[in-house]
Amino acid sequence: MALALPGEAVLNGDESPTKEGLAKAWTWTFVAATFSVFALRTSRKAQVVLEFLGDSFTGVLGCDRAKMYWAFGRLQWCWAHLLRDFQSLIDRPCPVARRLGHDLQRQTRAMFELWNRVRDGTLSHKAFGEQMIPIRSEVEALLLRGKFDPKLRGFCSELWKYRARLWTFVDVEGVEPTNNAAERALRPAVIWRKLCFGTQSAQGSRFVERMLTVIETCRQQKRNSFDWMTQAVQAHFAKEKAPSLLARV
Repeated sequence: MALALPGEAVLNGDESPTKEGLAKAWTWTFVAATFSVFALRTSRKAQVVLEFLGDSFTGVLGCDRAKMYWAFGRLQWCWAHLLRDFQSLIDRPCPVARRLGHDLQRQTRAMFELWNRVRDGTLSHKAFGEQMIPIRSEVEALLLRGKFDPKLRGFCSELWKYRARLWTFVDVEGVEPTNNAAERALRPAVIWRKLCFGTQSAQGSRFVERMLTVIETCRQQKRNSFDWMTQAVQAHFAKEKAPSLLARV
């Protein structure tokens, strides 16, 4: 299934800390429209993304602003994370930062009001793009202004420099403004880690990542994961090919 990832038009990626024995590790996930791939690795570097997406991935990758994703595909930065960043500005004692945070939040709320109409089918993606023009312009103007303030320079300069990564979902139909798909897929893995404290070996990590891949993919495809695993075990003992999780892709 991992081999199918580079050919996808849109993916979402995320990672969450876990343990493999006494070593730090991370549960990674890459979520496509109809399947997900999980991996437990003792690295949180770009080499893991390269392992799964390779050099050939040219689609859109929804993610947070972590730099290990930056070299892969066309990015869509998560607006849910950005909202939290804007709230952090509001929580600062600096009045200039607070004002910027409020102004950015106001534009973000207006954006999501429009996006919700796209989601419920009452606004076409083309019309959405047209109505986003003033919001997009205002957000970029706010970032440009903050870029020249010494207390806001770091945050605003990065967003301004890579501002195209804010708006991929406006320009490309089928892309979400948040990374909720990957975060939702990771949630069972996070619960498992809190209950079981990670894995004890590389072999255990391979088992867990495969089980997570099967369970989440079956959920996406509205299939019963226990039934699929039963069929896979029966196929193994019958020396037959296991049922494919990509059959419905």
